[in-house]
Amino acid sequence: MGSFSSPLSGLMAAQEQLQTVSNNLANMNTDGYKDQTLTFADIFAQTGSTNGAGDPMQTGAGVTVSSTVSNFTEGDLNATGTASNMAISGNGFFVTQSSDGSVQFTRTGDFTTNDDGQLTSPSGDLLMGYPAVDGVVNTSAPLQALQVGTGVAIPAQASTTVTITANLDSDDAVGGSGTSSSLPVYDSLGSAHTLSVSYTKTGANTWTYTVTVPSTDITGGKGTNTTVGSGQLNFSDAGTLTSITNVVPISISNLSDGASSMTLSGPFGTATNPTITQTASADATSATYTDGFSGGTLSTYAVQPNGIIEGTFSSGKTLALGQVALASFANVQGLVATGNNNYLPSAASGSPVIGLAGTGGRGTVVGGSVEESNVDIAAEFAKLIVAQQAYSANAKSITTFNQVSQATLQMIQ
Repeated sequence: MGSFSSPLSGLMAAQEQLQTVSNNLANMNTDGYKDQTLTFADIFAQTGSTNGAGDPMQTGAGVTVSSTVSNFTEGDLNATGTASNMAISGNGFFVTQSSDGSVQFTRTGDFTTNDDGQLTSPSGDLLMGYPAVDGVVNTSAPLQALQVGTGVAIPAQASTTVTITANLDSDDAVGGSGTSSSLPVYDSLGSAHTLSVSYTKTGANTWTYTVTVPSTDITGGKGTNTTVGSGQLNFSDAGTLTSITNVVPISISNLSDGASSMTLSGPFGTATNPTITQTASADATSATYTDGFSGGTLSTYAVQPNGIIEGTFSSGKTLALGQVALASFANVQGLVATGNNNYLPSAASGSPVIGLAGTGGRGTVVGGSVEESNVDIAAEFAKLIVAQQAYSANAKSITTFNQVSQATLQMIQ
């Protein structure tokens, strides 16, 4: 009866292959699913005797499944247009945390947001990453659940620095005025105030500037505008700024909305790093900058290739909300699948190396997309035919052994 063991092992191997192929086909539309393939090995061949040359005469004892190999090549990326969806282009896994605090890893990026505004997987696991404070990501901090809910708000930040990039026309007559510059600045309450800078040519290569705000912004302000700063700009005969003299720093006090007084540095840089020139071209202001902004609530967000989630607020300000963390493994074949497209590390896979997207061999993050299954339906149908033929052939072997056994029994009788 030992003759039945070899074809029986073949039947079992073919059945496992059919099961694997069926599972692949069932998950061909599962986002992030990785195709699996079985590898087989012969069962230890028994040595009965040796031939005249001393070579062993061996008889095989069947087949067994030696391993299950997952194909971790990247699937097609499908653009969904949903801000919370993400895909990994290249190597790596998203880091998630379940309700019991256990950490798992996945390639599936069809994340949504829960009632607390946190990014979650369809099974409710939290997407983990590096937190941001005031728009600055702290990659040294422990991983935290990433929050992108519309309830996220930023407080106002008072302006402390202003910069104006401009040119003054050297052909203007002495006593003439260049085109003024203006930019908004923000007080401690987030209110915007228009800062205006006017220029007057006082001599060859010499200009004065006057900084004003609307008098209505100042308690007790008189006239149309109130002067809050001034100075003299001195240029070389090549049109570069050599010094700023007679400076009255920009200071705005007694704001009518009750905000704190403001002292602003700037606005023309320094002689070694100036932002204003005097050349024979039209007066023009090419750029302005302030570091302040008004408060606001989160309107939209988008995920950048490096995993930073950039939020745009109702005030128009864009700040980082956090940064998605990615994990890599020395041996991805050693990962243990736990269902829901999640994986756990094992001794074979090695511990996860968690870091930033685009570093350490990790891929980049594609926002508004998900990675599709990498199952190839044509290849799976080919495997299906081979597995079915193998099953039929082994079943035929069992039938033949049965016939031989029956014939032997009949001879005995």
